[in-house]
Amino acid sequence: MAALEPDTLSQLLEVGPGGGALTKYLKDIPHICFKAIEVDDEKVSYLFATYPELSNKIIHQSFLDADPPFEGAFTVVGNFPYNISTQILFKVLNWKDQVPVVVGMFQKEVAQRVAAPPGNKVYGVLSVLVQAFYDVKYLFDVHENCFTPPPKVKSGVIKMYRKQEAAPMKSEKHFFNLVKTAFNQRRKTLRNAVRSLFEEDVLADPLFNQRAEQLAVKDFAALTFKMK
Repeated sequence: MAALEPDTLSQLLEVGPGGGALTKYLKDIPHICFKAIEVDDEKVSYLFATYPELSNKIIHQSFLDADPPFEGAFTVVGNFPYNISTQILFKVLNWKDQVPVVVGMFQKEVAQRVAAPPGNKVYGVLSVLVQAFYDVKYLFDVHENCFTPPPKVKSGVIKMYRKQEAAPMKSEKHFFNLVKTAFNQRRKTLRNAVRSLFEEDVLADPLFNQRAEQLAVKDFAALTFKMK
């Protein structure tokens, strides 16, 4: 709860409240407009029955299909469903102009990927695309025995703060295409992985001798200006 910094909140969306483990605390944070989005019919029925005060605050829909639930800025929080956690982050990127802060629990490997720096073995597409627009802080591990029943995987909690200014790039479309293409063949040098996106004279730059995981976010962003 401390990670949420309630004094900075005015609108809060919980993704996947499930049985309400977080909801029972979030709904009572003073001076905020709270909503939760849940796709599971049984969980929605349980939440309505257990917390009648949430009757107009639960959106019965898949988060991946939803429109922004608020006008203006809102914080996203959740024990995110592990099977769609990557898609959830990409959805947040679509909403980034409205979402300055995200606090969430993920499968530990996913949380580590989001926060990984260049050169790390798990640094990849997710790391670069999220870190282009958010500063990511890995807060803590959550042991599987904290859950009933305990899952077979460990969990990690991260906090994402939207950057005041993203690195200059030709366009987000160019940036996403470059990053995904580069990591699609991450064992190859960048030159061989992204050859189709650049003219030959540009590919002569020694930067292309590196592999994708060696480049920082700003390097990918700068390269977009040289793309075909």
